[in-house]
Amino acid sequence: EENRRLHRLITEGGDVQYKDAGRVLSAKVWLIDFSNPQANDWLAVNQFTMIERRRNRRADVVLFVNGLPLAVLELKNPGDENATLSAAIRQIETYKAEIPSLFRANAALVVSDGIRARIGSLTADEERYMPWRTVNGADCAPPGRPELDTLLRGVFDHANFLKLIRDFTVFGDKGEGPFKIIAGYHQFHGAQKAIQEAIAASQPDGDRKIGVIWHTQGSGKSYLMAFFAGLAVRASELA
Repeated sequence: EENRRLHRLITEGGDVQYKDAGRVLSAKVWLIDFSNPQANDWLAVNQFTMIERRRNRRADVVLFVNGLPLAVLELKNPGDENATLSAAIRQIETYKAEIPSLFRANAALVVSDGIRARIGSLTADEERYMPWRTVNGADCAPPGRPELDTLLRGVFDHANFLKLIRDFTVFGDKGEGPFKIIAGYHQFHGAQKAIQEAIAASQPDGDRKIGVIWHTQGSGKSYLMAFFAGLAVRASELA
């Protein structure tokens, strides 16, 4: 719930009041500049040490944006026979239990065994850590190629990462409590392509033909459509 609260503050801004010449005025304060990604302060810290509740833990890499720890990466040594994705995910779970403050604003978790790489949300179990197979949405990396490079360049491009936070993250509730979903690479690029086609087709000189997205069972089509709807609302607000 704290992560959901901070996500709303990051993506919707914070309402504040201030005094100017004796008047009380209202304004919106933005923690992140989404319109100009390079205007933000980006910092990746290797071996970030944090002490909480007398626990001393050291995450492999923590990505900060304007001082907010938005991503945690656990990268295992491929030369270690115990360096598995499962071990990396268990390490993340240990961090969440022992240094929870590091995850209050978290937007993404990344694990890698040196060959394979997966990305997940704060509430993802091992099954929900997913690969990211493309950098630009046009071509998928060939099978057998180390996956971490594609994931890092595809997700942590500054503009892409801020889009993932603002437009491709949703929260929900189920029996055991709240959960968080971040888009997969096909949802991320598919929804953006679809909204571009929809805008072009609806122009005065458009052909009114938006197109079709092909889905497979279990591909997350409901969430893709939710992301598309959010992009449509944003586009209408900017029009």
